[in-house]
Amino acid sequence: MRFEKKYEAIVIGTSAGGLGTLQKILSKLPSDFALPILVVQHRLPAADQFLSIFLNDVCQLAVKEADNKEIIKPPMVYVAPSNYHLLVERTKTISLTVDPKVKYSRPSIDALFETAAEAYLSKLIGIILTGANNDGTAGLKKIKEHGGLTIAQNPQTAEVSIMPMSAIQANVVDKVLSLTEMAPFLNQISDEVKVYERRYHKLNMEHQSKI
Repeated sequence: MRFEKKYEAIVIGTSAGGLGTLQKILSKLPSDFALPILVVQHRLPAADQFLSIFLNDVCQLAVKEADNKEIIKPPMVYVAPSNYHLLVERTKTISLTVDPKVKYSRPSIDALFETAAEAYLSKLIGIILTGANNDGTAGLKKIKEHGGLTIAQNPQTAEVSIMPMSAIQANVVDKVLSLTEMAPFLNQISDEVKVYERRYHKLNMEHQSKI
């Protein structure tokens, strides 16, 4: 499969069962992965930075807690801090807020997905993984409305199936992938982005040489 457009970012949402699932996916991505990844994992308000530290230790790709006003760029995984919404500004920078909880959650998956959709439009990939409520379904709908690619984990491979099943039943999912299919698919997208960027750079250099 070849992709006709250059995706620019990936957003991932998960809750119950997310730690092991994120580890299995992110640990299989290379250190030069071509797109930034933003992650919301439902956690207790008082949770420390264990999630980002653990993932950084087991992944080739760098993982960190997101900082307010940080510029989003690859190769990096940005994890929402506990008790903060992780939003994406149209300038493709991070905004952390303590706005009211959405679906009893802060950080909220919907809040990340919906703001990222406004920033990246059709060049965004949204992924819903294992989880115990329907947070993320509305966000995937927004991504799909803007022409982005929406993915849900196959509920049969999810530790808790409610979250991906909600998105699938709402008809807002373009692709359903098993846990073992997720990383190879993302690596394929990354490789296509690298090819796209090399071609763009070559064409740009040829154009400059003719000026």
